[in-house]
Amino acid sequence: MSEPIALARGLSIDASELSLSFIRASGPGGQNVNKVSSAVQLRFNLDASPSLPGPVKARARVLAGSRLTTEGEIVLTADRFRNQLQNRQDAIGRLVALLSEAAIPPKPRRATRPTLASKRRRMDEKSKRGGVKQLRTSKPSFD
Repeated sequence: MSEPIALARGLSIDASELSLSFIRASGPGGQNVNKVSSAVQLRFNLDASPSLPGPVKARARVLAGSRLTTEGEIVLTADRFRNQLQNRQDAIGRLVALLSEAAIPPKPRRATRPTLASKRRRMDEKSKRGGVKQLRTSKPSFD
């Protein structure tokens, strides 16, 4: 059994749920980029994961956006670095950041009412502004 990856307090995923494949990276690097598969493609099946509860999966689905496939897999590609180890750690770190953010439940909105003083300030400001506009359109008196 592989080491669990901690996401938040009391929430972790098993490393065996991750699928890593190494691909050739694009961009500069000379002949090295043509010979070495240093980029990492990480796949995590969100729908089939037994480690995550339903609400966390739903929030992760929204956060993943276009990185989520139609089969329910999150696909992350890491090719910032020139070696496999750093790219692997980068991909896992990005997945952990995404799932950790999804593990935080949203703060519920509480409906509040404006105070009486703020209503009065607003109405005073509106009438003052209306007075300025009224002066702008009125014809000058020649008294």
